[in-house]
Amino acid sequence: MSLRTVMEKLGHDMEAVTGAISKEDWALITELAPKIANHAEPPMSEKVQILTWLGSDAGKFRSFDMQVQAAATEMGEAAKQADGQRVIEAFSKTQQSCLACHQNFRQPFVKRFYGER
Repeated sequence: MSLRTVMEKLGHDMEAVTGAISKEDWALITELAPKIANHAEPPMSEKVQILTWLGSDAGKFRSFDMQVQAAATEMGEAAKQADGQRVIEAFSKTQQSCLACHQNFRQPFVKRFYGER
């Protein structure tokens, strides 16, 4: 499934933000934040499979994604202003939303779609 590739790219971008924060590279964070906020999505056929599997939890899943989008957008805005404290706060919110989604969905998703644990 292409969702794995999307998640790997997001992970790479999140790691790059961590490095950029440590260097106070606000320009790089300004570049990365919209990539995180508006990340790629799997093709429609895959989305239908995922949404069908999620069932009544689809709204919860989407909510986590919207939280990531909002926090990453805020991070980008803070980086444009070179407001390091706000960047870190928004990055933390982004990470927390990612973690919440992963804790709710990653293990059963991977088991269902990849047969892995």
